[in-house]
Amino acid sequence: MFSVTVRDHVMVAHSFRGEVFGPAQRLHGATFVVDATFRRAELDADNIVVDIGLATQQLGAVLADLNYRNLDEVPEFAGTNTSTEFLAKVIADRLADRVHSGALGAGAHGLSGISVTLRESHVAWASYDRDLHPAG
Repeated sequence: MFSVTVRDHVMVAHSFRGEVFGPAQRLHGATFVVDATFRRAELDADNIVVDIGLATQQLGAVLADLNYRNLDEVPEFAGTNTSTEFLAKVIADRLADRVHSGALGAGAHGLSGISVTLRESHVAWASYDRDLHPAG
C-alpha cells in the first residue's frame, strides 16, 4: 500500500459535557497539528498517490471552515462533544467528499482510503481511518 501525508494545523475553542472531561468541560482552546494520509494500492498513471499540492490545498480548505471558531457555536455540532476523535472523522469525511467531487484531481479517484490524525500535543493524538469507495 502506498501513502502520502500532508500536514496543516487548526486552532479551535470548545467545551465538553460530561464528568469524564474534568476541567475540559469549561471553554478552552486547542491547537491541533493535522496529518491527512491518502492511500492506494497502486500508483496512478503519473506514478503518484495523489497530487501533493492539491491534497495540501484541500486539507487547508477543510480546516479553514473550522479554524479560529468556537465549535460550541457551530450549528452542525450542536449538542455534540467535539472531541479530537470526532474532529478527525469530520475532517476525513470532508476530505473524502472533496476526493469524490474531483477537487484532488482525476487521479485521486483511485485512492482507497484516507486517515486523519489530530495531534493535541507531543504525547496525545487521535486518528480516524476511512475507506474510499468510488462515488456512486
